[in-house]
Amino acid sequence: MSHKAISGFNLAGMEFKTIIEPFKIHSVAAIRMTTESERVQLIKDVGYNLFSLHSDDVLIDLLTDSGTGAMSRNQWAAIQRGDESYAGSPSWLHFKAAVQNLFPFEHIIPTHQGRAAEKILFTAIGGPGKIIPSNTHFDTTRANIEYSKAEAVDLVIAQGRDPSDTYPFKGNMDLVELESFINATGVENIPVVMMTITNNSGGGQPVSLENLRAVSAICKKYKIPFFLDACRFAENAWFIRERESGQSERDVVDIVREIASLADGMTMSAKKDPLGNIGGWLALNDNGLATICRNLLILTEGFPTYGGLAGRDLEALAVGLTEAVSHDYLKYRIQSTAYLGNALLELGIPVVQPIGGHAVYIDAKAFLSHIPPLEYPGQALAVALYEVGGIRGCEIGTVMFGRKPDGSEVPAAMELVRLAIPRRTYTQSHIDYVIEVCSEVANRASTLGGFKIISEPASLRHFTSEFARI
Repeated sequence: MSHKAISGFNLAGMEFKTIIEPFKIHSVAAIRMTTESERVQLIKDVGYNLFSLHSDDVLIDLLTDSGTGAMSRNQWAAIQRGDESYAGSPSWLHFKAAVQNLFPFEHIIPTHQGRAAEKILFTAIGGPGKIIPSNTHFDTTRANIEYSKAEAVDLVIAQGRDPSDTYPFKGNMDLVELESFINATGVENIPVVMMTITNNSGGGQPVSLENLRAVSAICKKYKIPFFLDACRFAENAWFIRERESGQSERDVVDIVREIASLADGMTMSAKKDPLGNIGGWLALNDNGLATICRNLLILTEGFPTYGGLAGRDLEALAVGLTEAVSHDYLKYRIQSTAYLGNALLELGIPVVQPIGGHAVYIDAKAFLSHIPPLEYPGQALAVALYEVGGIRGCEIGTVMFGRKPDGSEVPAAMELVRLAIPRRTYTQSHIDYVIEVCSEVANRASTLGGFKIISEPASLRHFTSEFARI
């Protein structure tokens, strides 16, 4: 990146300020340039829902980092090795070996993406009367739990609910609250304890190894299975290496394996850190639960050795898992995200601190304090970023989390707009443009107004709701 970055790369014993991308561009896709007047009409035509925009009408797409990254030439080469045998494909064996190299669980159950793994798991273990705690459940996790008629509960530490707090591991679970919750709820009503790494809903904040060890110990004490929602495992491991005492000399692979050893299972969206455009898995050690989950897999996804994926997808993910734990890549990934976040802070734009791994989260509650929470300041900010500069971000606030299962609506704990950076996709000039657009939106902040929902589904409303300006 440039001199504005907080630190640079050490190459050949010399420290440079510029953060260079540890890759070179192999192929490109054109961006269609639009005008502000065009974008004002385009977003109005889709009911002010950024998910409903055509991607060709977006200049810089920061809606999600899920499946939107660029695959390497080695991944594209691996696709040519894809074997599409229905059962027992060698591509399945390559994929399974790559997963178990990092996450040595006994049973690996491939799925077409992470929410399919969640659907299978919570169909098997959820149900009425069950309550599942986490540091913070993300949207599809919470929806799949609630669809089974179970309840999802968040037990993140207090610092994790304060966007301005600079505590290095704001994704941690509150250990006192967890143990109190277990005693108050009853072990028999808690089928699993989940931990999301990194904590997406809380600003992409990491979980410390110390906290993971402690949660694992509590789960063992009460004989409750401990599962990871581990889709950003590599970024979390890098933060552990960089921020946690005693971890700085460890290899990321070693840290990942220790994290896996603390858990009884995991769900994975391979569209994040594993560098795939599609894919996921459910992994676990319990033989009986694995049998139930495989039967559900066959019913809903596919045979247990492909699980909704083509052989070529399995091959690409096997390579991606090796690239995802590269120290050069992870250093670039984390520092380039911080480049954007620190630039916004210099402009006086409030963001969740410290800067997370996969995204920068603007604090819309503080940025647009004149807009009441039930008029969706996050949505107002996301719309403004698109209209002004063609940037598509994602509201993570009351639109996403405010509607409760009983139909009531309450303001979310935080009102955020996530600018998720696709992996290996955008260059410094793209990010510098994002910074300029955010600066212009800041200049117009006092003129922005709220929104109301005029149409919404029963769940996951942020995907398809329609809005109108108030």
